[in-house]
Amino acid sequence: MPTAEPAIVAIVVRGLTKRFGGFTAVSGIDFELKHGERLGLIGPNGAGKSTFVNLLTGTLPADQGNITLRGQEVTRVAAWKRSRMGLARTFQIPRPFKGLTIRENVEVAVMFAAGQQDSRQAAITASALLAQVGLEARANAAPSVLSQVELRKLELARALAANPKVLIADEAMAGLSDSEVDEILALLLQLNGSGIAVIMIEHIMRAVMLFSQRIVVMVAGAKIADGTPQMVMSNPEVERAYLGQ
Repeated sequence: MPTAEPAIVAIVVRGLTKRFGGFTAVSGIDFELKHGERLGLIGPNGAGKSTFVNLLTGTLPADQGNITLRGQEVTRVAAWKRSRMGLARTFQIPRPFKGLTIRENVEVAVMFAAGQQDSRQAAITASALLAQVGLEARANAAPSVLSQVELRKLELARALAANPKVLIADEAMAGLSDSEVDEILALLLQLNGSGIAVIMIEHIMRAVMLFSQRIVVMVAGAKIADGTPQMVMSNPEVERAYLGQ
């Protein structure tokens, strides 16, 4: 039976743990995300953030703990089913299909992630998503012509194909210039304004502080802080472990 959760909660995680042999990558994490919330997930390289996201999305199976998505237990549910339940993600390194146009790349996502079998309707939806992220003028081009910031926008369009209620943006700004970071930040804020809860995983602290209503900090597979940006950044443990002070 589905686990009932308060209506304001989009994701609830309890005791989530993942081990690789004798190494514990994620250790007993408790976590909640409210509907429509903007949350920053930060930590040094090797903190376990990517493993945690892979557990949330179903790419990796959990060794212990449970995950509830929009009131339903999903700990053992396949990744594609979680996607159709409203959980989407981007990847750190965009890998579009090189032999397809930009529109076709999004069409594939629409047909797979949203289960849309009508190819004509999938093309219409893909065009609308490209317009939403500012790539409509590039629709018939190959992904090879895209700049780094445009590739990140294509990645967001493909994630949006599932019509998500929760979006995990995994280092969507890595390697971008300040002005390009601002472009992606504005787009994520726009998506959040439409009602999508966003988990931003990012090392660019300026963007994290501007975007986040709440910040969660992971170090060595454990959650060491969870609170408002001001509270978290003034936490001595965060300063020592993450900021190196």
